[in-house]
Amino acid sequence: MTLDRSVLAFAGFMVLLSVVLTVWVSPYFVWLTVFVGTNMLQSAFTGFCPAAMFFRKLGIRSGTAF
Repeated sequence: MTLDRSVLAFAGFMVLLSVVLTVWVSPYFVWLTVFVGTNMLQSAFTGFCPAAMFFRKLGIRSGTAF
């Protein structure tokens, strides 16, 4: 799995997790969804992604985006 796909999979997992937590735990977990979405949007324009840096340190091979 490349770095790009790892970041997308992680972001998707975090969105789904935040939806589940919002429904079953507290409506305030919707802010986690907002944070993930904002991070994805700024990453699209700037190319800076903290998750990509973390996965790169784990040794996942680079993709075309990161």
